[in-house]
Amino acid sequence: MSETTSEATAAVDAVPSLYEWAGGTAAFEKLTEVFYREVLRDELVGPLFRGMDPGHPKYVAMWLAEVFGGPDSYSTERGGYAHMVRQHLGKAISEPQRRRWVNLLMDAADEVGLPDDPEFRAAFASYIEWGTRLAHANSQPDAAPPLEAPMPHWGWGVAPPYRP
Repeated sequence: MSETTSEATAAVDAVPSLYEWAGGTAAFEKLTEVFYREVLRDELVGPLFRGMDPGHPKYVAMWLAEVFGGPDSYSTERGGYAHMVRQHLGKAISEPQRRRWVNLLMDAADEVGLPDDPEFRAAFASYIEWGTRLAHANSQPDAAPPLEAPMPHWGWGVAPPYRP
């Protein structure tokens, strides 16, 4: 096999990032636009977001994109992990609010057509569950989370994308 052929085969066989598989920045921006539209209408989680910066959906899209293997825009433009943690301090997010946030995000993922294959959705749901539980804990009145930590990066976990 020639070097060119093996390079082409390697490129085809390379596992894409979750960011790439989801559809890139545009997919995450569409997701957060639809999601926050519904969040603001929701009686349970809406009050947490009333008066939010109009750029908030875009910032969350930047965060998700970076976490799932996309550009490091949230770190370079928004302050990375330290900034995100500070956004939750003192918010006293309840467990029902956390669970509703997760449900609304999963509904938005369906609505905007994020990939629905089991491998992607398992990895996506895993991060969302982990991240919201961390946000919940960090938001409590007595919380003292570390304010400096590396940006999380999420991958496929145990099941890479299925390709027939």
